[in-house]
Amino acid sequence: MWVDDGLRAASRAADHGLLWFAVGAVAFAVGGRTRRAGVRGVLSLAGASALTNAVLKPVFPRRRPPQEHVAPGRRPRRVPTSSSYPSGHAASAAAFVTGVALESPAAAVALAPVGAAVAYSRIHVGVHWPSDVLAGAVVGAAVAFGTRRWWAVRTDEPATLGTTATAPALPDGSGLLILVNPGSGASDEDPSDQLLRLLPAATVLRADPDGDVNAQLEAAVERSAPRALGVCGGDGTVVTAVDAALRHDLALAVFPGGTLNHFARDVGVEDVEATRDAVTAGTAVRVDVGEVLRDGKPATVFVNTASLGGYPDAVRLRERWEPRLGKWPAAAAAMARVLASAEPIPATVDGRRTSIWMLFVGNGRYAPSDQVPLSRPDLNEGTLDVRYLRADRRFSRTRLLWATATGTLANSQTYAHANTDTVTVRLQGDPVSLATDGEVIGRGREFRFASRPAALRLYR
Repeated sequence: MWVDDGLRAASRAADHGLLWFAVGAVAFAVGGRTRRAGVRGVLSLAGASALTNAVLKPVFPRRRPPQEHVAPGRRPRRVPTSSSYPSGHAASAAAFVTGVALESPAAAVALAPVGAAVAYSRIHVGVHWPSDVLAGAVVGAAVAFGTRRWWAVRTDEPATLGTTATAPALPDGSGLLILVNPGSGASDEDPSDQLLRLLPAATVLRADPDGDVNAQLEAAVERSAPRALGVCGGDGTVVTAVDAALRHDLALAVFPGGTLNHFARDVGVEDVEATRDAVTAGTAVRVDVGEVLRDGKPATVFVNTASLGGYPDAVRLRERWEPRLGKWPAAAAAMARVLASAEPIPATVDGRRTSIWMLFVGNGRYAPSDQVPLSRPDLNEGTLDVRYLRADRRFSRTRLLWATATGTLANSQTYAHANTDTVTVRLQGDPVSLATDGEVIGRGREFRFASRPAALRLYR
């Protein structure tokens, strides 16, 4: 009968999790949210399989149903000899589907019937009792939900922004100067033509990446005296335009177009048409920015993060490995790699003497507070998110990695976290590199980070 053949095939396909590993590979190739779903699904499956086979089956031995009570057309080719309780196939199916559901509910809806068929097939072919399958499904789902303890589910909701701001309405883009970085996107396509179709009277400045982009933009502002600024590119290009907008008291329009668009994503700028609509209508909001003074030099603006010590290296490694591993696994591997070779940095943080491995300062509050920062709930509270890893505790590296892996970072004495409006860091040793928005801007010994609440007028 075709039903018997189909269920036996489903049961065999899921042996050793092969079916789910194949689905995870496809999800990984798709990328984006689907990739995160696949990675979480595979990690959930691995945890559920280890718990089921290495712990629960030996602890709760149970005989499998007698094969003589199973119709010949339904019997499997091979009957497992391990304990019947709980069902490893059901645990793996439930773990994978639930892990996917945490990141991509739409994908999980498509996979749920397959998972249910795999779980039921173990009863149909006569190798498990119904209670085995039920217990396995509960174990698998619990393990998948448990992954949130050490790998938070990232929300794609934009941050809460500030109050309404005044900005000129520019129906055809007249008076708008747009800084464009042609090479910042996923392809080599220059977005300038699309922007000029949407805003034909705008002035487009194509940045020369081999030159000083700040100087190019400053010269263009002096020549054209724009009423507002625009920018199309990644975070590095965006922060250049933000700095100019603040210095000249101009509203800023962000047109997403770079490979790294953390700021655009967090403020809810999803496409160039939406930004065009805001520019033509003159609708804007106020947004917080951060700044850092290094050894008394003029302040440097940042819109996402600033960091000291090994954090810039960890970010670079994470971004290199993220396409293959996913963000959290790549971040964890990068942190382990950097900590293995890092040297402690003697420092005073707001007057408190300590020693640190790395320091992170976020513009706005980041979430979660006790794991790798994944999202930014707000950009309207005049807050800096300050985190640093302490090196002045015994076995601090091992304790940090253990706390990260077990989801207990918030309770670890090696981890410090606070939300504040300013923080001052003084180093007792050699100068260290300062990175803002992913770019190393110089070295120093004294740093003062501060929030500039509602400083930027952003078209939205």
